[in-house]
Amino acid sequence: MISKILDLIYPPKCGICGKLDSNYLCKKCQKRLENEAIWEIKENKNLCICFEELLAIFKYENISRNEIIRYKFNEKSYLYKTFVNFLIKNKNICKKIKSYDTIVPVPISKKRNKERGYNQSYLLAKEISEKLGIEINNSCLYKYKNTIEQSKLNKQEREKNAQNVYKLKNKEILKDKKILLLDDIYTTGNTVNECSRILMEANPKKIGVIVLAKD
Repeated sequence: MISKILDLIYPPKCGICGKLDSNYLCKKCQKRLENEAIWEIKENKNLCICFEELLAIFKYENISRNEIIRYKFNEKSYLYKTFVNFLIKNKNICKKIKSYDTIVPVPISKKRNKERGYNQSYLLAKEISEKLGIEINNSCLYKYKNTIEQSKLNKQEREKNAQNVYKLKNKEILKDKKILLLDDIYTTGNTVNECSRILMEANPKKIGVIVLAKD
């Protein structure tokens, strides 16, 4: 009832062009995104990486790059609905997501959350959880240090910047579970690899990573 009232006051619109659309993504913009989507599911064979596979929806360029930047840095939090409604149209990706037991969003620090007003990864994970019926866990992995945004650093600086800033609590909740870690962008992979390394402390059955886009 409340959601219907809110839809009347604030009609759902396509997050990209602003056209009224109940799916937050009009057909025209959907086709534009389809032209850029890579729908990659890639197994990891690098022993230095702590997760087993990487799922990526886009290459980090053109329209998808512009929209992710708007979503992350320009207070366009509503775009999480646009991204997720596009994602769930792909059967292979949905099937792969459902093969996991729980989805864990990459956390941000309390300071960054206060500045931005939201954790972009959490909003995506929560919507995917609701749409696909997969459990979400936002209570175990947390970031206890505020750091410089990775986008402002070079490759060498990013690796150091991501180290020793995450911790795990309530490990028993994640024991023997297949964990899907969610982040918005994969560039060097330092953030998701460090988070995966920390998640390994819980002795999960498997760790995979899903991102909106890879650089």
